[in-house]
Formats: sequence, C-alpha cells, structure tokens
Amino acid sequence: MSKAEITAATADPPPPAVRRLPRRRGIELALIVLAVLLSVYGYCAVGLARHGTLPPGAAGYGAGLGVLALLAHLAVRLRAPYADPLLLPIGVLLNGLGLVLIYRLDLETPGDRAAPAQLVWSTLGVALFILVVLLLRDHRVLQRYTYVGVIAALVLLTLPILFPAVNGARIWIRIAGFSIQPGEFAKVLLAVFFAAYLAANRSALAYTGRRVWKLQLPTGRVLGPIVAVWLVSVGVLILERDLGTSLLFFGLFVVLLYVATGRTGWIAVGLLLAALGAVAVGRLEPHVHSRIETWMHPFASIEAGEGANQLAQSLFAFAEGGLLGAGLGLGHSYLIGFAVKSDFILATAGEELGLAGIGAVFLLYGLLVERGFRAGLAQREPFGRLLAVGLASLVALQVFVIAGGVTGLIPLTGMAMPFLAQGGSSVVTNWAIVALLVRVSDSARRGYDGQDAR
Repeated sequence: MSKAEITAATADPPPPAVRRLPRRRGIELALIVLAVLLSVYGYCAVGLARHGTLPPGAAGYGAGLGVLALLAHLAVRLRAPYADPLLLPIGVLLNGLGLVLIYRLDLETPGDRAAPAQLVWSTLGVALFILVVLLLRDHRVLQRYTYVGVIAALVLLTLPILFPAVNGARIWIRIAGFSIQPGEFAKVLLAVFFAAYLAANRSALAYTGRRVWKLQLPTGRVLGPIVAVWLVSVGVLILERDLGTSLLFFGLFVVLLYVATGRTGWIAVGLLLAALGAVAVGRLEPHVHSRIETWMHPFASIEAGEGANQLAQSLFAFAEGGLLGAGLGLGHSYLIGFAVKSDFILATAGEELGLAGIGAVFLLYGLLVERGFRAGLAQREPFGRLLAVGLASLVALQVFVIAGGVTGLIPLTGMAMPFLAQGGSSVVTNWAIVALLVRVSDSARRGYDGQDAR
C-alpha cells in the first residue's frame, strides 16, 4: 500500500454536509397577497353594508397595505431568507383586520376618527420591522445591551407617573396632543433582559441553592438581580394602576424562569403568588376592586336601572354574533362606549364575524405563538431560545388577558389586543416582536444540519 493510500485510509472522514431547509419565500409572498386581499375584502364589505357602494378609499387602502407588506417581504427575502414563512403574513392579516374594524367603528363616531392615525402607526410599525430585519444581523448582539435595555425599560415605566391619569390609570405620556404608552416598549426590553440574564445563569438557577419542598431555590446572589428588576417594574405599574401590564410581566417572568430551569415548581409558585397578589390588590385598590365587582356582577347596573355597563354590552355583542355573525358593519358594539376601539374591539369582531370569525382570529394568534415557540425550540443557544419563547409568551399572555376580560372569564384589565386594537405604541411594538421572531427563526433554520427535528 502506497503512502498516499495509507494517508487517505487513516484521514478523518469529511464532516457531513449541512442540509439547508427550503427558504419558502414564495409561500410567504402568496400568503401575504392573500392577507392583503382578505383585508381589502373586509374594507369593501363594511362600505357595502353601510352605504350600499364600495368605499371610495378601497383602492388606496389596498395599495398602501400591499406596498407595506411587499417592502417587509423584500427585507425578509434579502436579510432573513430562511425565516419562518408564516410570521409576516399573520402580522399583515391581523393588522389589516384591525384597520378594518377601526374604520368600521369610525363610521359610528365621525367626530373621532381613529383609522387614519392607526394607519400611520402601522406604517411606522412596518418600517421598524424592516429596520430590525435589515440592521440586526444576529439576535445575539442584543445580549451586549442587557443592562442598558433594562435601565431604559425602568425609565420608560416610570415616566407616566409624572403625567395625569387617564381613565384611572397612569400609563400614558401626553404632550401637545401626542401620546404614547411607554410600557409597550418596556415589555420588549424586559423580555430581552430576562432572556439574557436567565441564559447566563441557568445552571446556577437550576442546580444551586437550597431545596425547599420540591423546588430548588437558587442563591440570593443569583436570583436577586432579576427578582429586584421584576419587583421594581411591577411595583411601578401598580402605582400607575396598570394591573394588566403587571400581570403580563409577572407571567413573562415565571414562564422564562420555568423554561430556563426546567423546574415545574416555579409554575406552582407563580400561580400562588399571582393569586395572593390579586387578592391583595383587589381589596386595597379601589379602582381594581370596582373592576372585580363588575366582573362578578356584570348585570348589576341593569338591575339597578342604570343601564348596561361596558362588560354587559360586550357580553351582549358576543351573544348577538351567534355562529356566523351579523356581518361587517351591521353590529351595535359601538354602544360599549369610549373603549370600543381599544379594550373592547374584540367584541366588535365577535358580534360581526361570529364565533367562526373570532375563532379564526384566535387561531391566527395561536399560530403566531406556536411559530415563535418553534423558533425557540429550534435554537441551539439558550439566549435565542429564551428570547423567542419570551416574545411569543408576551403575545399569548396579552391575548389571554384581554380576551378573558371582555368575555367575562377574568376581571377586565386595560390592555390593547395585539394588532387589532387602536393604539400606536401597541402596533409598533408588536411589529418589533414579529421582526425579532423572524430574525430568531432565520438563525435557527439557517443552522439546521438535518439531524434534529424542527
């Protein structure tokens, strides 16, 4: 045997070739076209139901939404070609449906038109989506700014204390007719912080400390910083009477702690603390106590001869919708009052689209959350896994809290339904969440080697 043959026989075998997953950008484009067409159809259906003719701005609405969606698609095709093909179309469809519902409610309040402003905010949200996809080449870069982000989040949460309360809560910053809700941006920054800190300390959290009952409690040195940040953020929100966002942050904290450590005991502890906190705040805070009373007795105002309150009107709207709904533009959910375009917009969807339509909306949210979890599970490094799970959990928790409130399942909290409800801060933040999920999913699918199930 020659020297060359011996060398060839003893050499290490070549590494297996990396098998790339299909990019599926064509599927994404087809779904985006379908999402835009469905949104335009809804817009036209409202005009036909209300006036018997197509609304004059239908072509412009369709063209504007289509251009925004196409630009977002081109950004994904250019910088994140392996991203999940369902994330962007779901965002486009939910945002388009939200614009249709707000436009439909604007017809009942000609002096208070919210759809034009919501379209501007949606444009800003898509622009932010494009910037994140183009400029953030690797989601792991966010780990470098962990503590800068958490300081910015706490500042954003604290600022509304300096401004007057709106509808009993201090969650807005209003200057010269311009208003934003900084807590919406803070939730993404806190999700990044929780993911980065837990990823760096997951072993110490899971395997060190004292064992109490069936739960491994980490040392105070490890658990202290993240608990302190969570307590400060939730404490500020309680001072601002923003119980919904407090519940959202608490749920995010518990979910990520469970995912990082794999200890199911954290779920039990979280539920126990949530129950104790809810009882304490419900008894001590009059604003929250009144909402609990309304939740327990939604028809008490009718029995007292004072008319239906917002929750009762919302329940009537869902009942009126039945299985297939009254049809877009033909409902009476505007009787809910001032929060019909924000907190209670789901009641309009329930009345005019029926159980079938609102079930489809919930399926869209469920699919968005599932794809976020899938992107996280496909990640090999802990920060990306926790970040994707945290962002998807933000959407899931927010949908549960809002849907539960307007249907009477849980006490009502003032939050915006992702993409659907009126609220510029909310729609911009949700587009940022989708952009980060696109980036994480692209990283996971790009590194797929054919050995792990995705």
